Amino acid sequence: MERKDLLIIMPAHNEEENLPGLLDRMDADRISQVADVLIINDASEDATASIISAHGYRMISNVFCLGYGGAIQVGYKYAARAGYQYVIQIDSDGQHDLSNIPVLYERLLRRDAEGKRPDIVLGSRYLEGSKSFPLSPAKRLAHRMFRVLIRLTTGQTITDPTTGLQGLSRRAFSCYAQYNNFDVRYPDANMLMQMLLLNYRVVEVPALMHPRTAGVSIHSGLKPLWYMIRMLYSTLAITFRIKFLKIDTRNRAA
Repeated sequence: MERKDLLIIMPAHNEEENLPGLLDRMDADRISQVADVLIINDASEDATASIISAHGYRMISNVFCLGYGGAIQVGYKYAARAGYQYVIQIDSDGQHDLSNIPVLYERLLRRDAEGKRPDIVLGSRYLEGSKSFPLSPAKRLAHRMFRVLIRLTTGQTITDPTTGLQGLSRRAFSCYAQYNNFDVRYPDANMLMQMLLLNYRVVEVPALMHPRTAGVSIHSGLKPLWYMIRMLYSTLAITFRIKFLKIDTRNRAA
């Protein structure tokens, strides 16, 4: 079967309640006609693996749970080695509407006035034309904090710095696939800060998102508070390392 230029990667851990409906919609929308799909089964203990197999999608099964960041980096490594030109990452819980895929892909392919394509396209919950679900006060505070931090550090305004809905060029995901270039535990606003400081081109498009209907979010309970503290520390550390120590700036952004 001929390989497409675009690979959709989906990390999945114990998503037996959400996956059937999502994969049915992918079948109905004929996503496989425009993109290859890779689902990273992150050591699920439920029926996630059998559901993926029943739908016939390509799957990598981790023996041990690597977490969201580790699982998605597996997808980057696969895409880099298999020769894909573009990656779109979506969550397997159904929060990222499939209508976002052609929007992100079209923006990845479109050149700007200087004839350059973006390296990273973010699906934003805050741009005009977007539609999202209500967020907790803690999450909204985190978004505002990182928006300000990114603007002060890089001069660029990013409305949704923690979105997991992203499209990446080969240049970007090949960087993430390398050792020590990607925070496999908490890849979020810190990674966006890293890429902006390394002069990768980042743009946003409006996105349609839905609330999780089943399962447990990785940001449930008191986790958002710990996440905010950990992300702030990581973002500041990356800024100091790249902007002041000039570490990790060679051979990353030509």
